[in-house]
Amino acid sequence: MPIPGQIDPVPTPRDITPRADGRVDLLGLPRLRIAELFAAAGLDAKAAKLRAKQVFHWLYHRGVTDFDAMTDIAKTMRPWLAERFVIGRPEIVLAQHSTDGTRKWLLKTDDGHEYEMVFIPDADRGTLCVSSQVGCTLNCRFCHTGTMRLVRNLTPGEIVGQVMLARDALGEWPKGSMAGLDEVEDEDGGGYTPDGRLLTNIVMMGMGEPLYNFDNVRDALKLVMDGDGLALSKRRITLSTSGVVPMMARCGAEIGVNLAVSLHATNKAVRDEIVPINRKYGLEELLAACADYPGASNARRITFEYVMLKDKNDSDADARELVRLIKQYRLPAKVNLIPFNPWPGAIYECSTPERVRRFSDIVFEAGISAPVRTPRGRDIDAACGQLKTAAQKMSRAELDRLADEKQAALG
Repeated sequence: MPIPGQIDPVPTPRDITPRADGRVDLLGLPRLRIAELFAAAGLDAKAAKLRAKQVFHWLYHRGVTDFDAMTDIAKTMRPWLAERFVIGRPEIVLAQHSTDGTRKWLLKTDDGHEYEMVFIPDADRGTLCVSSQVGCTLNCRFCHTGTMRLVRNLTPGEIVGQVMLARDALGEWPKGSMAGLDEVEDEDGGGYTPDGRLLTNIVMMGMGEPLYNFDNVRDALKLVMDGDGLALSKRRITLSTSGVVPMMARCGAEIGVNLAVSLHATNKAVRDEIVPINRKYGLEELLAACADYPGASNARRITFEYVMLKDKNDSDADARELVRLIKQYRLPAKVNLIPFNPWPGAIYECSTPERVRRFSDIVFEAGISAPVRTPRGRDIDAACGQLKTAAQKMSRAELDRLADEKQAALG
């Protein structure tokens, strides 16, 4: 039996399945590629570059899906675009709301695969948890998503499309004139930042291992960070990895977002068990890569995620060893303690609240921030480690009924 995580899964690149109507979906494409497509469709180079700049801004900065709404493009040009191109969105199969305000969407790709995203509102921020793959290959034993097989990588359009859908649902696209928007940029390239925005942060912590889909994740996040695009600062984006060490330096250099590491244990035996990729890239190698992560500093600390498992990784000795490792490698770090979120068939239990508090106190007393994450969205299986396609629990008839109810509600 092969050891999970021993072979880096790199699905063979393939073109996106062509649309039946022959049009090309622009979602997920950068300016240069859009210009190339416009030129191939018959525009001269200068016109293609101009139209690409206009369409890019309307697509990513304004959230428009209809060429007729692009008011600075000539009316005679809009039908030409609509005949050849389309601006898509992932299909929503199911939308769920938790009693605590968390929202989860079950989405479907054009080739019929399902994946999920989650929005978590707080008093001072709103965080979108974005998926990077359909399924996962890492088989982390505490994680429900890890019980799924890896189907395929998500494309840049399917990744950035999750952010677009969230903006749609929250009504957070800029309105009114575009005049002056190009001049409003911060040092990170972020542009439009209205007061009161609900979606303020993105975490690549949904289904899948982002660093096993590096190119597509990078390309999608560049669109999110583009000042003429979704204009979200890199300081508000966090990528979470289970420890794909060879890709961590590239992540810092080519994407430059905050890093979170699924640590969950302080010794080889326990981490080998619950995070099997540790058998390929061990703790020492992982922590050394964290120490070398480009841009890490006390102002931009690495986050270590640590799920609290009863009698497995939650002792006082574990807490002290965690402190020792962070200090040994001189890591600018904070620790997120995550109460284990149960799911059917799980072999672990959550540590008691008293044990979690004691663990947190030991780390805090050593001068390292160790807040306890409040579980969110448990009632809709949207909490950390619970993501697994909801359709697997529902019959097709149930999903059809929910879709009919949603359509009726929309009138």
